[in-house]
Amino acid sequence: MTDAAFFDLDRTLLTGASGPMFSTMLKRVGVLPDRSIPGEGLVFKFFDVVGETLPSMLVTRQMARAAAGWDRSLVQEAGRLAADRLVDEVPGFAKALIAKHHAEGRKVVMATTSPYDLVKPLADALGVDDVLATRYGEDAGRYDGSVDGFFVWGPGKLAAVREWAKRNGVDVAKSYAYSDSIYDLPLLSAVKFPTAVNPDPRLRIVAALRRWPSQFFDVPAGVPKFAGLEPQRAIQMLARPELFPWVRFDIEGVERIPAEGPAIIVGNHRSYFDPLAIGMVMARVGRPVRFLGKKEVFDAPVVGQITAALGGIRVERGSGSDEPLAAAAEALRAGEVVALMPQGTIPRGRAFFDPELKGRWGAAKLAAETRAPIIPIGLWGTEKVWPRNARTPDVFAIGHPPTVRARVGHPVDLRYRSADADTTRIMDALVDLLPAEARERREPTPEELARSLPASYKGDPDAEVDRRPGRD
Repeated sequence: MTDAAFFDLDRTLLTGASGPMFSTMLKRVGVLPDRSIPGEGLVFKFFDVVGETLPSMLVTRQMARAAAGWDRSLVQEAGRLAADRLVDEVPGFAKALIAKHHAEGRKVVMATTSPYDLVKPLADALGVDDVLATRYGEDAGRYDGSVDGFFVWGPGKLAAVREWAKRNGVDVAKSYAYSDSIYDLPLLSAVKFPTAVNPDPRLRIVAALRRWPSQFFDVPAGVPKFAGLEPQRAIQMLARPELFPWVRFDIEGVERIPAEGPAIIVGNHRSYFDPLAIGMVMARVGRPVRFLGKKEVFDAPVVGQITAALGGIRVERGSGSDEPLAAAAEALRAGEVVALMPQGTIPRGRAFFDPELKGRWGAAKLAAETRAPIIPIGLWGTEKVWPRNARTPDVFAIGHPPTVRARVGHPVDLRYRSADADTTRIMDALVDLLPAEARERREPTPEELARSLPASYKGDPDAEVDRRPGRD
């Protein structure tokens, strides 16, 4: 026997309730009266925040009776109209997980309390293999007020899953299940791999006690959410220049960053402050960004946990592993923004002052694999805020704050034929965004050389050169 993956719909595959869209389309086809139902919006909003409750499920259970006399073909049409809208509201990571289960040879099944005729078109649009949903009894093309088979909720959902599994040669005990609701505890407890998705408060507690994984399909795995917000979104609300009196920001070109869809942000690397500078740029766009960062950052106490919570992608340089690029590609396919510094690390010594930027292949490979646009951001002045020889940024420069200059460029014109050539195009695009002084070859002063080296460096600054290879 094989295994399968069972997905709930509301607050799982969708971040909220499907009810508002179904209600709208039932009104459009003439099944429901075209007027607002008192309290309807409040009920749906309550569901979005709290999840299922016994009273709401009792009302749902009575919907079959309320639907008596409805023309089934009109309900099916409402489902098709709703699917056209709802399929775009399914988060990218949910779609990627469905694709992953299919790639591993596993059947994917939508298991939901919602009426079968409304949800079947959405299931088809998502490419799932089957649908277990509440079916209304029918007589001569109209619903007769009864439920045909299982009311697919709580124990009834598990019973429907087991009956389907028996017919399809699937072992439920070896399978996967994803749900937000404590009322799906029977199904989650019956499978080998349960996952609490956007869990309601009670399921959150149960999942923690049983050590079940919890996740949200609209953010990368491992990123938590509080009151519906991921940490990075909350931080972006605080990313205001007046909260950084020790630095000034000169930012232009943010309109070149896509408002939605995948994008690869690349920046030149001059300081430990660079990610924060890019974060300030992204805050103006209002989009979270997933940084590729060195493993040392993730291994650091406190800082590592924060970086992971912000959706950072761990990179172990020199390991030869493709796992970081695979994780970045998954995020891009889910419609996320990924950021990386093609130089890999901050150049040190005389290499820091070299007007020719040398990059690694990662960004070019990622773009070739996903066809996501590469958006360059030229950074200048971050080294004055946090030079490499300092362990912390200079937060006391309030009277004379340095200026960080960030320029967002147009998408880099890539050819996707050679990683070397595309990397050169990326680095040239970054140089073009820097001020004129960045393109002038000059002799750094001993003090400038010293500031370009790590605080722990004990050698001769004049002898230090960057010997890193130019590729991954």
